[in-house]
Amino acid sequence: MKIAIGGDHAGFEYKEVLIEMLKADGHEVKDFGPYNLDSVDYPDFVHPVANAINNNEFEMGILICGSANGVAITANKHKDIRAAICWDSPLASLARSHNDANILCIPARFVSIAQAKEITALFINTSFEGGRHANRVNKINC
Repeated sequence: MKIAIGGDHAGFEYKEVLIEMLKADGHEVKDFGPYNLDSVDYPDFVHPVANAINNNEFEMGILICGSANGVAITANKHKDIRAAICWDSPLASLARSHNDANILCIPARFVSIAQAKEITALFINTSFEGGRHANRVNKINC
């Protein structure tokens, strides 16, 4: 799977670990930054990730910041982006299976690296159920 990943300085260390994990699992990953721990403005990294998904360059995205709120709010400004904040595995599973979420937003200050790895694996390996959920997802865009 082709996965775009980005975030901000608070998510930098988690991003690095997740990139390593995803590549080891055979996924193609593009890192949209940031590339160090220096303080940054998360929209500068979120918009390119969302655009890459909307342009069908990548199948899914992962965004990581301190609370995940900023990255999720920013990503969800893009048409056809369904960014979901997930701090545990059941949320990751439901975000994919019921909401067809295409960007996972992880709150680095509220989950461990082990939890982030588990959430990410579940998110990318869960399929959208479609059916009654497809009707709802089709009503999301304004």
